[in-house]
Amino acid sequence: MLAKKILIVDDSNIILYSLKNFFEEYNLEVITCLDGMEGIQKALEHKPSLIFLDLMMPNLDGVKMLQVIKLLDDLKNIPVIVISAKTDKKNVLAALEAGADKVISKPLQKEILLKYIREIVGEDFLKKSKDGEFISSAENNEIKWQLLEYFLHSFLLKKQAIIEAFEKRNVDLLKTIFHELRGAGGTIGYPELTDLSIEIENLLNSYFINWEKIKLNCDTVFELVDKIQQEHNNQGN
Repeated sequence: MLAKKILIVDDSNIILYSLKNFFEEYNLEVITCLDGMEGIQKALEHKPSLIFLDLMMPNLDGVKMLQVIKLLDDLKNIPVIVISAKTDKKNVLAALEAGADKVISKPLQKEILLKYIREIVGEDFLKKSKDGEFISSAENNEIKWQLLEYFLHSFLLKKQAIIEAFEKRNVDLLKTIFHELRGAGGTIGYPELTDLSIEIENLLNSYFINWEKIKLNCDTVFELVDKIQQEHNNQGN
């Protein structure tokens, strides 16, 4: 019997990592991609049973991808769950008007994922490969721990990339990095990281770029991540 397919479209490696691990416990085939343009191609190629879609992405954002999907006969009936760190009324309405079936805020909770998936595609869609469906607080804590470990490990390279991109005034690279950090903040439960990343993105989009202010904000991000690392270390002791 062929495995049911889920497509996850998100430019955050942390989200892709966590959802892929989660869904593979249910014997689902998980396809991932980083932006809306690639997401449409993957959807046409694999015809998934369900799509998870981030709102804020480069090249083609979530709302535009949804609008395209709903125009294509091969894709328009595939249910879509939107995930976003910013689920204010405007974003939620935009996603629902474009054709989303549900909108979930980050950080993601297993219970809500299970509830919404079953509401949309039915109880039989999820068949867990291991016994037991109850999600303990210990299991949820372990998930959060793994996500933080993954984020902190990957940030070491990102920090060096930020420093080099700042020195070279590489606006596009900085935008890419802070857009991903913007999503990561919500995923790991640190909205202040999201807010700082949004502020830096806005500064980078200004006609006259205030590099001094960007430097101050970058230093604040580094300090915040150092604090997160310290808190994580203390919890592990």
